[in-house]
Amino acid sequence: MGKANFIIRRTIQLVVTLWAVGTVLFGLFRLMPGDPTSYVVSSQMTQEARQQLIASYGLDQPLHIQYIKFLENLIVLEFGQSFHSNEPVTDIIVTYLPNTLVLMLTAFIAAYLIGITLGVLSGWYRGSRFERSTVITALVARSVPTFYVGLIVLWIFGAGLGVIPMSGMSDLGTGGGSFLEMMFSLDFLHHLLAPALVLGFYFMGYPLLIMRSSMLEVLSEDFIDVCRAKGLKERTIMFKHAARNALLPIVTAAAIALGYAVGGSVLIETVFAWPGIGREMVRAVLRRDFPVAQGTFMVLATTIIFLNFVADLAYGYLDPRVTYD
Repeated sequence: MGKANFIIRRTIQLVVTLWAVGTVLFGLFRLMPGDPTSYVVSSQMTQEARQQLIASYGLDQPLHIQYIKFLENLIVLEFGQSFHSNEPVTDIIVTYLPNTLVLMLTAFIAAYLIGITLGVLSGWYRGSRFERSTVITALVARSVPTFYVGLIVLWIFGAGLGVIPMSGMSDLGTGGGSFLEMMFSLDFLHHLLAPALVLGFYFMGYPLLIMRSSMLEVLSEDFIDVCRAKGLKERTIMFKHAARNALLPIVTAAAIALGYAVGGSVLIETVFAWPGIGREMVRAVLRRDFPVAQGTFMVLATTIIFLNFVADLAYGYLDPRVTYD
């Protein structure tokens, strides 16, 4: 019963948190200076035409009516139409979200594979030069802003050496075909390499430091001495026994890190002009396109909140020591 009550309680908290985020977004964009209708209302329009256009977006109604309709639309995942392009916001999100997911997942998987491996080795070889160098690398990766690293990479390898593309995810004239066909093309992989490595470098420090700390804790357990007493090889003890038992914090932290990875791709998409949902969100804010900005913000926030929820549930299932009483 304890676990069922915990799930119900966390689900209620999830809904309340989403409502709070939506409310903040609604108020935040309407408190911004400037006229959001300037992109859709031309100065050459007649007053009657301008009022009709503003009314079609519901901007002539009182704020509380706009707020109620905003919440009603959120429930059915309807974010309205873009002020800038007059497209449904849902279509815009569906268009750009896959690009973000490809970039984010590529960087995330590479970062966790490399970070976990380095974390295992640094924990195993504690006190060595290798451990000190990996810890310093992890701290640098977590401390240096991703946009700064991205600009340095573009300056050196893009503008200087010319070995990476400066922007976009494909060369001009190479489009066409399905999204899957484009994903596995050499041109797409060439454009993906630099932003994925920069983003992966930032993510790598998190699993590396967690895995190192977890390995140090596991290596102090008695069963490690038992494994050595049995005459098992050091490599077998390190990977099959120590690393396997040290993975629990990584598994549960991965869900949280995955959520923040989606939000963290905003800066990289802007620097590398990657046509993802993060870059589209920044462009929507700059041109005060309320529907697109609210929709993209809400998608990113929902992803982070939901993956935090999954992490809470996963920890209880993976670790039998956790209780819900």
